[in-house]
Amino acid sequence: MSTLTDRPRPAGREEQASGNGRWWALVVLALAQLMVVLDATIVNIALPTAQADLAFDDAGRQWVVTGYALAFGSLLLLGGRLSDFFGRKRMFVIGLVGFALASALGGAAQNLEVLIFARALQGAFGAALAPAALSLLSTTFTEPAERGKAFGIFGAISGAGGGMGLLLGGVLTEYVSWRWCLYVNLVIAAIAVAGAFLKLKDEPVAAHGKIDIPGAITAIAGLVSLVYGLANAETDGWTDAMTLGPIVAGLVVLAAFVVIELRVEHPLLPMRVVLDRNRGGSYASIAIAGAGMFGIFLFLTYYLTSILGFTPIRTGLAFLPMLASVMLTATTAGSILTPKIGPRPLVPVGALVAAGGMLFLTRLELDSTYASGVLPGLIIIGLGLGLVFAPTQNAATSGVTHSDAGVASAMINTVQQIGGSIGTALLSSFAATAASDYMVGKEPTQLVQAQAALESYHTVFWWSTGFFVLAAIVAAVLFRTGPLDVDPDAPPAMAH
Repeated sequence: MSTLTDRPRPAGREEQASGNGRWWALVVLALAQLMVVLDATIVNIALPTAQADLAFDDAGRQWVVTGYALAFGSLLLLGGRLSDFFGRKRMFVIGLVGFALASALGGAAQNLEVLIFARALQGAFGAALAPAALSLLSTTFTEPAERGKAFGIFGAISGAGGGMGLLLGGVLTEYVSWRWCLYVNLVIAAIAVAGAFLKLKDEPVAAHGKIDIPGAITAIAGLVSLVYGLANAETDGWTDAMTLGPIVAGLVVLAAFVVIELRVEHPLLPMRVVLDRNRGGSYASIAIAGAGMFGIFLFLTYYLTSILGFTPIRTGLAFLPMLASVMLTATTAGSILTPKIGPRPLVPVGALVAAGGMLFLTRLELDSTYASGVLPGLIIIGLGLGLVFAPTQNAATSGVTHSDAGVASAMINTVQQIGGSIGTALLSSFAATAASDYMVGKEPTQLVQAQAALESYHTVFWWSTGFFVLAAIVAAVLFRTGPLDVDPDAPPAMAH
């Protein structure tokens, strides 16, 4: 099928159909993004049941989560570059099919080893899928107003997917089986693959040089080492050799990666991608906000289940108002205002609003209720996150050449993954320290233990507030004033 730039067309039904095709393409891409984001939290709800079923210890439980994070975070840059080299639609479909098969393997697992292997495979195929989806979105929607709306919807799903995972995981675990938290991906992927063949059409793949093998090796090794060390910090502490060693080694190898990228002819990550102020601001903002988000999903879940006694389903339902408010601001202010004024006013305001919501949660007590104690904070946080996610994801791929769209898209996922890993490690460490400090010299009664847990949640909420304030400051400093740069002559990846 011809692209829009091949020949002039009269306005009318045919033009309208191509516009509708782009919006159907958005549905397909958003569905794939939802699957990837869901898997970050849906398995967490299923883990206790899976642990009892397969009889593995807490260390094994950690590796079910870490295995996915290691593969996903370390392979994203390579996955993004491969989509630039071999075609985004092709990598998108490969990622979908591979993710579905890995999910089927995990759902059928009869022991811990197979489950961890399946989760690592999910992460690997997710690393091919996520940047391909975002770069397809970027090259499909090139007109600023349409682009703002598309990224508003996509950003809403990125911000709300974690909460949806908690709800869906609770429903499936309680009423069906923990295995369906993995099997559900088969259904989502089947719909998305069919939609990809019907509604997506990629640009022709341009001629490229060789893949940067030294860059790929150092990027993967450095990111694996960094994420592994951060994961160990939660259980072993920050001073343990298994924490500090991998973190230091990862930073050294990533520094070597940067040196390589500055010198090779065809770099895996061209520095022009990250040194642009808007893209750099986007990457920095989303990394810091990603660290703060774990204070919401992880530790507020602990509060709802351990203090308020919520079931998994009630916990998932409790997050729905936040998801609604994320979608409200992402698809209205985030999508309408970004093309007109750019991300600089929106992201700092959104991060500060989210910080205000986190600040509200620091007032929670043992006798607080959901309606008066939790709900207002969740709504405020959601309103803020919607203004963070839509503009940053738009800025991450704006003004970039089409040959770099895949790796630019991979970077936004990479920094969010690394930010989440840092947030999990830091906040878990701060929470454990706060709880143990509170218990010093006290009789470990049930009430004292509950109060110690509450103290740890308050500490996390305060730190998450700080993360969001820091994200606001960084965004205000780094983003340029004015609308985003979008190439109006770029041929879109036409939808059928």
